[in-house]
Amino acid sequence: MRMRQRPWAIVLAAGEGTRLATLTTSDHGYTVPKQFCSLNEGPSLLQQALHRAQRIVPWQQVCAIVARQHERHWQNSLRLLPAKNVIVQPRNCGTANGVLLALLHVLERDPLAHIVFLPADHYVHNEALLAEFVRTAARSVTGSRGGATLIGIEPDAADPDLGYIVPGPSDDDGTRCVAQFVEKPNDTAARALIARGAVWNSFIFWSKAAALLALLRSRLPDIVEGMMSAFVRHREGDGRSRSLDEFYEHLAVIDFSRAVIQGTESAHRVSTAPACGWTDLGTPRSVVQALRKFGLAPSVSAPSIPAPLLNLSARQSSEVSLGMRCREQFLITG
Repeated sequence: MRMRQRPWAIVLAAGEGTRLATLTTSDHGYTVPKQFCSLNEGPSLLQQALHRAQRIVPWQQVCAIVARQHERHWQNSLRLLPAKNVIVQPRNCGTANGVLLALLHVLERDPLAHIVFLPADHYVHNEALLAEFVRTAARSVTGSRGGATLIGIEPDAADPDLGYIVPGPSDDDGTRCVAQFVEKPNDTAARALIARGAVWNSFIFWSKAAALLALLRSRLPDIVEGMMSAFVRHREGDGRSRSLDEFYEHLAVIDFSRAVIQGTESAHRVSTAPACGWTDLGTPRSVVQALRKFGLAPSVSAPSIPAPLLNLSARQSSEVSLGMRCREQFLITG
């Protein structure tokens, strides 16, 4: 990708982490979204994603999209970002709306931007390997078509909890066209997909900002026009307008992969990163597997992981459960 303007990275950090709520909910019903937690007292997944982004683009071009209701969790994690790079949604309404709002913010500042999107709720054991691959690939792929370039991860096992991308023919820039998406196949189907050359879908992707906006408009025309109008009124009101709040009040939750990417396979490309210890920590089972595989807590066993591998916060240190730790404690004390 020959970037005529600055490359940008947007960290997607507005999710609720509901699939992992059994690990991140206290006895009193207090739930911490998984991007604000960490494996075995390390840095939070959000902080890891921010460092990943900084390896790919300059820090001044790293943005994060978050939800207002999670402010107590992200306000300290994002304190070193420029204030205008912290993009706050009135509420979480799914990845499609988060991508769109973040996209509008970047386009306003850089109409020729190329953007790498990075989920904040994944764990990567070999951060340097993945970040260098994304950085190099994003600078070398032209991205001339109207779609996105997706990062696939070379699988080291058949995992039924993950999504898969089946690549098609190779392109001139080393990427391959996307032939098919398959979401969470069973073990037998996953092994068959890998035998066909399928790769794990990491949901890391990059695109020309203008091309991505055109794709979103083609798939979600009413939402794009409505959000653009609300965004303009919000900016004209110097950020004090309630236009975005009012728009989000009636906004449906929309998943980017299902609503935008699936069904437009021919518009997209996939670039395959080497196995790097990537996992989306989507289920309690995957947390156990990661703790064992990477030697973070090799003796753990499902369905329970002993304390003190998870603390919800410094003020709730007695409420300890399974495999992840809320980063709030580190931010308050350090």
